Amino acid sequence: MSAGVDLKELKRRMDGAIAAFKSDIASLRTGRASANVLDPVTVEAYGSRVPLNQVANITVPEPRMLGVSIWDKSMVGAVDRAIREANLGLNPIIDGQNLRIPLPELNEERRRSLVKVAHDYAEKAKVAIRNVRRDGMDTLKKSEKDGVIGQDESRSLSEKVQKMTDETISEVDRLLADKEKEIMQV
Repeated sequence: MSAGVDLKELKRRMDGAIAAFKSDIASLRTGRASANVLDPVTVEAYGSRVPLNQVANITVPEPRMLGVSIWDKSMVGAVDRAIREANLGLNPIIDGQNLRIPLPELNEERRRSLVKVAHDYAEKAKVAIRNVRRDGMDTLKKSEKDGVIGQDESRSLSEKVQKMTDETISEVDRLLADKEKEIMQV
């Protein structure tokens, strides 16, 4: 580690932005069923709102079907209502203490809107990465101004920070391209 800037810390923060981006795009529904589709659903349970996975078990029995096994029989109506009100375009079928959720085929318009959402997530991740770079560069400038590091070392470290930023942003672009291809695949 240099006295100017902690490159490992900057890399960790950039990797955090990538992890958040992966989590965001995993929740986007494509043609295949994924338990992540229900991540944004919160259920009114026992006087507060809790994530769906805290009141039920989510499974993927078929490629175009989700299964939700609710632990408490009295929660079936609340879970059904929460899924319908989450604006995910899903209509659960109540089957005793379980819900079966068929995933409708995505039309072209819905696919394009999902791609736009993915691009918004990517832009948010890029902004977070650029903010990390800015923090690192500000630290370098301050260290150089205070005489902690020399001009050559400052320039060398700033090039490393920029290279790290470029690599991380290109990873976001690659992940976005993969997700876009997955969404548009019929």
